[in-house]
Amino acid sequence: MVKAYLRYEPALSFGVVASPESNVVYDPSGRRLLAAALDRFAAWDLKRGLPSATFTPSSSSASLAVSCVASSPAAASASASSVASGHADGSIRLWDTESGACEATLHGHRSAASALRFAPSGAVLASGSKDCDVILWDVVAQAGLFRLRGHRDQPNNANGDYLLQVTDLLFLDSGKKLVTCSKDKFIRVWDLDTQHCLQIVGGHHSEIWSMDVDPSEKFLVSGSADPELRVFRIRQSAEEGEDWNKWDALKLFGEIPRQSKERIQTIRFNKDGSLVACQVAGKTADIYRILDETEATRKAKRRLHRKKEKASAKAAAAEGNGSVIDPSPAQDSQNPTVVVTDVFKLLQVLRTSKKICSVAFSPSNPPKGCLATLSLSLNNNVLETYSVDNEKVSKMYSVEIHGHRSDIRSLALNSEDNLLMSTSHNAVKIWNPSTGDCLRTVDSGYGLCSAFVPGNRYGLIGTKTGTLEIIDINSGNSIDVIEAHAGSIRSIVLIPDEDGTVNARGFVTGSADHDVKFWEYQLVQKSDSDTKHLSVTNVRTLKMNDDVLAVSIGPTGKHIAVALLDCTVKVFFLDTLKFCLSLYGHKLPVLCMDISSDGALIVTGSADKNLKIWGMDFGDCHKSIFAHTDSVGKDRTVKYWDADKFELLLTLEGHHAEVWCLAISSRGDFIVTGSHDRSIRRWDRTEEQLFIEEEREKRLEETFEADLDNAVEDRYGQKDDAPDEGSVGVPGKKTKETVTATDAIIDALDTAEEEEKRLNEQKKLQNTGEGTKSKPNVIMQGHSPSEYVLNAVSSVRPNDLEQALLSLPFSDALKLMAYLKEWSLIPLKISLSNLICTHPDLFVTLQVELVCRVCLVLLQTHHNQLTTTPAARSILTELKYILYGRVKDCKDTIGFNLAAMDHIKELLTMRSDAPFRDAKAKLMEIRQEQSKRSDRSDGGEKRKKKKPKPSVQS
Repeated sequence: MVKAYLRYEPALSFGVVASPESNVVYDPSGRRLLAAALDRFAAWDLKRGLPSATFTPSSSSASLAVSCVASSPAAASASASSVASGHADGSIRLWDTESGACEATLHGHRSAASALRFAPSGAVLASGSKDCDVILWDVVAQAGLFRLRGHRDQPNNANGDYLLQVTDLLFLDSGKKLVTCSKDKFIRVWDLDTQHCLQIVGGHHSEIWSMDVDPSEKFLVSGSADPELRVFRIRQSAEEGEDWNKWDALKLFGEIPRQSKERIQTIRFNKDGSLVACQVAGKTADIYRILDETEATRKAKRRLHRKKEKASAKAAAAEGNGSVIDPSPAQDSQNPTVVVTDVFKLLQVLRTSKKICSVAFSPSNPPKGCLATLSLSLNNNVLETYSVDNEKVSKMYSVEIHGHRSDIRSLALNSEDNLLMSTSHNAVKIWNPSTGDCLRTVDSGYGLCSAFVPGNRYGLIGTKTGTLEIIDINSGNSIDVIEAHAGSIRSIVLIPDEDGTVNARGFVTGSADHDVKFWEYQLVQKSDSDTKHLSVTNVRTLKMNDDVLAVSIGPTGKHIAVALLDCTVKVFFLDTLKFCLSLYGHKLPVLCMDISSDGALIVTGSADKNLKIWGMDFGDCHKSIFAHTDSVGKDRTVKYWDADKFELLLTLEGHHAEVWCLAISSRGDFIVTGSHDRSIRRWDRTEEQLFIEEEREKRLEETFEADLDNAVEDRYGQKDDAPDEGSVGVPGKKTKETVTATDAIIDALDTAEEEEKRLNEQKKLQNTGEGTKSKPNVIMQGHSPSEYVLNAVSSVRPNDLEQALLSLPFSDALKLMAYLKEWSLIPLKISLSNLICTHPDLFVTLQVELVCRVCLVLLQTHHNQLTTTPAARSILTELKYILYGRVKDCKDTIGFNLAAMDHIKELLTMRSDAPFRDAKAKLMEIRQEQSKRSDRSDGGEKRKKKKPKPSVQS
């Protein structure tokens, strides 16, 4: 009988607030901050410090790490997917912020997505990647529009990754133009209507990392590792001058010197365009204020006045010396030339305790007395929000209790499995393993190991400095610190009874000072007024000849195993500490081990990537398994084995870095893992059964599919350089889904062809009087051959349709084109219950759009063969006239509906209450202008230093 096992599935992931590899951005409402957390991202309510929503993909893997996040403009968020995320595998996912569901997954990039930006309408999304390609996506149709190639890439032959990448992009001119920047030191301006590169802007001496444009589209600011920011003027539609080239959209305005020597990381404008934040790859962010035309002109006049004063002083000094100085060229003091330093003024320098990863301005109105609200993510797993005003930058909120500042080094579950303790370099956290909520945070040393004291009231922490800390779980305080070892404590193990239960017998610690110490609990009272608290005392010490890396005690308390740095494992009798066995066979030190419940086996995991199963009776090695691709735990995977059959059952993937620790519940119904990526993951045992043969076949299929992906990408092959003026390519890429869709279309065509042959033969027999009534084909499900093929084509996702059609052989493409005429003439028969709009023209529009798209792709792909095939000429001739008329009818219908909606909009604006809808916004603008004028007047009075006149009492 085949043995069945129960499957473990990922259930919960917590401990990560913000990933350092991704950016932060506000959602369209401006109330929540979106921050990536490894392969998912959360919407944080900054005032409460809690996540209000979590966006998680269907599967968990390191290749799905979120690399960038973008949100749609608030005005367009109601009609389309309002949030998009780019991932490390190059995929783009569209999310609904209300439900948190993934609406579509778009495949097109060959490498990780590095930049995302929505168009002002919210219907188009632009994505840049490390493969140096830019793809435009239709958010409504959930399909790719086209690919823009122009930025140079430089593949790294060592690992197939790309050294250059598209670092940022933005839309101009109401979404008609796209500006992209890359590590190739160039900025490119694209015309999206003609899909052509209009302008290539150089000037940067190093890689360009970020850029942004103000909401009024007057200035574009770009930053690199150069010691200055470059500011460009954006050509307005009505601006036609001799100094502008015909096709240029950007013109250099000037350069702003920077204070920091580190490269630029992020540049972002605030909502009204009055501030711009320039965050460097360090601990500072420079905040500049953009002055209006009046202020900039006044500043230019003062600059010119100071320049004239200096020139006159030099001239006076030169006359006294008898020398002659050439007069400077005269400038009009009333209309001075405004330079970039007159417009951009350094307002504040924001300094943080740790390195800043990303910044984002809040699109909502700032608090009273503040200019803007700036949120940022730090590389120590913290989100901070600051208020910016003219005088200072002050911290408002901080999100930090939901994760450790560094990697997690140990985990421990209490006896009831309802509390989880984790340690890092400076704190101990107590979690609820069922919900992932942080219950307590206790400051401590660098904890390398931990355990709960029986009774679940206290916790033991072994630190890197050799101290043993005792913490009170209820109060969240450290009650005692004992100098236990001279070296780092690597292991803490509780001593069980003979029946396997853990009571207050004590515990054992193993350290790098070559000692294994045995401890007992005791209650101490420092003074008569103090209450008794828990402490420990050393009762025995076992001296070893090398560093102790791990300690394990059998469930019956008979043996104690000690793993040493010399790659051996020593086994002793626990009661007498006499030597029992020496397990030798690993080539590198043993990092972890455990003794079976019956005490008959011991399993060891080593840095040599192997697992070894030993017998505790004679110390013989039962089996040596090459288990991991790196040191046990360092390959980011958790593997589930059958120790009797020595078979791999499951591989649990999800962590993005080394797995340092693991804890198993007392009943084995879930396990918890901690990683270098600062995340804690819980894996639950389900009722779903698994079989060894099926899992082995799945692993072989995954290996085959991975090889297929590498062959399709051809990442190691020679790549042609894109022309300097840029080029346009197909937006999608060949994936497993597109191959499956192609096979489904081919199967549908073959089935429909056989059904047509059977129906024709049946008709001939009926005409001769020999045939009987034909039985319907079960495979066709009651559809005609044409409808059956149409259902197969319609079921393909819009993003995969083009690639699926490209993979069709010419013979099948010719069969498919034969159905296009019938599809365009007969309305689509669909149930109206699943659609909101029941207008019959909707079905015609949907069907004509599909037919036109299929026809266009097939014609572009097989143009030469179609024009030379006699059977295809008649089909193309008929489609030429049919499709033109059908498209014209659909266009007229859509135009009529748009005109009707515009008419309804005009009727609504004619209502009496319509003129007062924007009154609040206009009132706020008037008040802001009045406050600016009052500030300028107050500043003028201070400069004149006039005393205020005493008030006259009535």
